[in-house]
Amino acid sequence: MKRTITTFQKAKTTGERLAMVTAYDYSMARLADSAGADAILVGDSLGMVCLGYPNTLPVTMADMLHHTKAVARGTKDALLVSDLPFMSYQTSVRDAIVNAGRLIQEGNAEAVKLEGGATVLPQVRAIVKAQIPVMGHIGLTPQSVHVFGGFKYQGKEEKAARQLIEDAKRLEDAGAFAIVLECLPAELAEVISKSVSIPMIGIGSGVGCDGQVLVYHDILGLSGDIKPRFAKVFADGAQTAQTGLKSFVAAVRQGSFPGPEHTVALDPDLARRLRQSPIAGTQQA
Repeated sequence: MKRTITTFQKAKTTGERLAMVTAYDYSMARLADSAGADAILVGDSLGMVCLGYPNTLPVTMADMLHHTKAVARGTKDALLVSDLPFMSYQTSVRDAIVNAGRLIQEGNAEAVKLEGGATVLPQVRAIVKAQIPVMGHIGLTPQSVHVFGGFKYQGKEEKAARQLIEDAKRLEDAGAFAIVLECLPAELAEVISKSVSIPMIGIGSGVGCDGQVLVYHDILGLSGDIKPRFAKVFADGAQTAQTGLKSFVAAVRQGSFPGPEHTVALDPDLARRLRQSPIAGTQQA
């Protein structure tokens, strides 16, 4: 069954938990979609996971469009959400509408996500008014990594906690259909989830949220030395991949791959003639 923003709205009412996977290409999307994920997020985290950047800031609209198009081709049932990258919406309301529209029109996304609370309310309202669904994102917002002084948990002091509650309410009023809560104390995330009527999707924010999102690579243990506190490896994909790759290398060096079953054979007579006279015109009459 195709998931839409209506799926998210109904889930909040019924208490059904939502599962969202962050993926970056066709193959990842196809597997996440077939596993039953409610939404697939094309995150600007691709800058770190796929492109090797130290943070998400270098990611461009061109990067997001390229990966969103690929994910869209592998997504059938999940709601497809794409991130607006750094400086694609902060500069003006007009830029926010134009770039959100590009992710929908060119990238085939079905919703966009942007970071921030009160400071981005004009952009959220304008994008929603343009008939584009918006997912909010508060707490640890990676595009603000330099302001935070690193990737740190947010909302641990009362003033900051109350501001995050207010931000969630105002994003809801502005028309957001859901909000990602990243790296908040579990108790605060639960309070926020109960304070608004749209789903709160947690990452590193405890079980009290209405759903959870994790990066594909973290779920399958493919992130190498990057091991976020909030991530859990549900299958050791790295070990499986490493075993397979080592077996391939060994088989090539041993000459056991490829075997007869991996190729096709010539007619025996033609094969014999070619071996006897490999260069055209040298065969004896």
